Amino acid sequence: MVVAVNARLLLDGKLEGIGWFTYETLKRLTVSHPEHQFVFIFDRPYCQDFIFAGNITPVVAGPPTRHPLLWYLWFEFRIPAILKQYKADIFLSPDGYLSLNTKVPQLAVIHDINFVHRPGDLPWLKSKYYNWFFPKFARKANRIATVSGYSRQDISKSFRISEEQIDVVYDGINEVFKPSLEEEKVAIRNQLTGGSRYFLFVGALNPRKNIYGLLKAFNEYKKMSCSDIKLVIVGGEMHKADKIFRFSQQMDYREDVVFTGRVTTGQLGQIMGAALALVFVPFFEGFGIPVVEAMSAGIPVICSNTTSLPEVGGDAVLYVDPCNIEQISYAMVRIADEPELRAMMIKKGFEQKLNFSWDKTSRLLWSSIERVIV
Repeated sequence: MVVAVNARLLLDGKLEGIGWFTYETLKRLTVSHPEHQFVFIFDRPYCQDFIFAGNITPVVAGPPTRHPLLWYLWFEFRIPAILKQYKADIFLSPDGYLSLNTKVPQLAVIHDINFVHRPGDLPWLKSKYYNWFFPKFARKANRIATVSGYSRQDISKSFRISEEQIDVVYDGINEVFKPSLEEEKVAIRNQLTGGSRYFLFVGALNPRKNIYGLLKAFNEYKKMSCSDIKLVIVGGEMHKADKIFRFSQQMDYREDVVFTGRVTTGQLGQIMGAALALVFVPFFEGFGIPVVEAMSAGIPVICSNTTSLPEVGGDAVLYVDPCNIEQISYAMVRIADEPELRAMMIKKGFEQKLNFSWDKTSRLLWSSIERVIV
């Protein structure tokens, strides 16, 4: 069997949510199935580290897809030609984009459809593209995989597709996320916050992640607690982040907020392991990888009670309404002041995180591929 793969998000040093899903699953699928051939289709020069096995044929098909117009040209013209050239039996797209211009069977991994519910969070043209094309991609797909039961129901209801056509393949956890030794925690805290404990947020800086609300809640927490605890925000700037930075400069406790920007996975593992807790209060998530990464690192989690997060967090996290600033700040008080609560949440987190692994994700994704072919 020839499996053609949309590998455009395998970007050296720039892997993020869907990019990590692509990396971790393909690394396992290609090694586990040497009897099949894989054609990795890149939209720019690739890193050799992404050629995981000898049964992979890399193909570079430019131009780089940095704009909705280029997305359209790449998927509707470049992809069909490559699928025909390599006689592909299936096209696997880990970021959900498909070609409407091919008869080759296709499997789309649609992680979530936040753009349906929060179109204003995105630049206008991207929002229009997603909301016009993704319903068509979903109906074109021979099968869909997604990363939570919530997203499965949401895709089914929003795009009028039977849930029987959608498989749940939960995200996994990178092995770098593990508990840190006390001396490691001290070193990271000295480096980031002058030795102070800190709450942590991990994610892209965009409106959907509710970082503005998090900053307001942290400001209120500081007023109540008079502690030296700080807030560390890890993530690259994306759409409409101006409001975040404006408010951070106006805060009473702006000196207690640290923006690190994008960091390497290894650095993130160290920063996560040294945190007092993860505070992750987005309005919408299809899965919420930082939640399970924090559990694996042995730190408690405060997170939103919305969308997929209760499914992922189980009974191991402290839930809050992302729109309720007072509730978020009170949860911070509890985490900071109740060591018994922290210990209980860490213990439950270790149990809950066992439900998620990239090995399991890869096996389930391969099952989806087999269903398409059969």
